[in-house]
Amino acid sequence: MPLYREQHLQEISRKFQIYGQILHAEACKIGHINETYTATYNQGGVLVRYIHQKVNQTVFKDPVAVMENIMRVTTHIWNKLIAQGAREVTRRVLTVVPTRDGKSFCQDGDGEFWRTFVFIEKVQSFESVHTPNQAQEAGKAFGVFQSQLSDLRGPRLHETILEFHNTRKRFAALQDAISEDRCNRAASAAKEIEFALKQEPWIGTLLDAHAAGRIPERITHNDTKFNNVMLDWETGHAMCVLDLDTVMPGLVLYDFGDMIRTTTSPTVEDEEDLSKVAMQMPMFEALARGYVGAAAGFLTPAEKSYLAFSGKLITFTIGIRFLADYLAGDTYFRVHRPHHNLDRCRTQFKLVQSIAEQEEAMQKLVDSI
Repeated sequence: MPLYREQHLQEISRKFQIYGQILHAEACKIGHINETYTATYNQGGVLVRYIHQKVNQTVFKDPVAVMENIMRVTTHIWNKLIAQGAREVTRRVLTVVPTRDGKSFCQDGDGEFWRTFVFIEKVQSFESVHTPNQAQEAGKAFGVFQSQLSDLRGPRLHETILEFHNTRKRFAALQDAISEDRCNRAASAAKEIEFALKQEPWIGTLLDAHAAGRIPERITHNDTKFNNVMLDWETGHAMCVLDLDTVMPGLVLYDFGDMIRTTTSPTVEDEEDLSKVAMQMPMFEALARGYVGAAAGFLTPAEKSYLAFSGKLITFTIGIRFLADYLAGDTYFRVHRPHHNLDRCRTQFKLVQSIAEQEEAMQKLVDSI
């Protein structure tokens, strides 16, 4: 890490209620959006780690609203865990470290927003699922998360990214990106563009069901990638879910759909060998059993009836977001190689096809749980 960055983090660290000397910090490469560092401190001879994170204000234009949501959600879950007599609470929910003046974030001299979390020890995350047990733990983790928040009272949470999972608006944005072709990339993505445009007839299914009152709005995570689940080193059990910036009002189908996208294929999100990309039924079964078992207390029959379809829809939605960003010049998602967003898009579209081929069998399985 460059010296200036280390010095800047030392300045940031002194703004939070952390006691001890920062020894070093390492940048975390995982994640598309925020700038994240793992910092190690010496506290009375014991090494303790924290997460320092700079919020991406290009994506999250109202960081104060983001932090208000996170504080309401984590406090609610914390209180529930304490009431249940749960152990290791700081490993089961993100813990925000307050600033020295009691706030949940601080700003540096450049106006950048920083927040700090307690580092969760003895856990690990994976970019892709390796076993059905991991898939079941992922489903359970997000089902429990939704269940914990199903009785959160008070004002509606802020929408930290407006219309985040509105597939119709994402589709319109893709059409605009195709028309503008500001980076002259449309020719290199001709096959992907053709595939995307053919899917228009079914993209409004969940929006229409919600508008008709068939499925309710709930508090949802909205970024249920498998790598946002922390698994205990020893037991393999899910301990905590991360990345709460997009926790806001939504549909449970959005969350479950993204779980299908990220837990049922044996590949990473940007796999270049498309022959490896496929929806695996054993993984889906484990995921569905974990999720439905944890969410049974609030899940309605109508919501359950769309669970298989949600995987196809959300995978497609993420795919067209990657495609639109590629056409626009990679302005949203972080890229680490040329054509990275196009590779991500191709992976999603291959998975959409695989889910569509098995959708009927997937829903039958859900109905049997």
